[in-house]
Amino acid sequence: MEQWLNMISDVGFPILVSLYLLHQVEVKLDVIHDALVSLK
Repeated sequence: MEQWLNMISDVGFPILVSLYLLHQVEVKLDVIHDALVSLK
């Protein structure tokens, strides 16, 4: 059981941070896309 907790803490946290950052980038790309579309 302790091995699983160590593995989750070693691998799970970086995955969670990566998913959060990808979501933030996606939101900003949507805003940029909308701004560029409105310029046409």
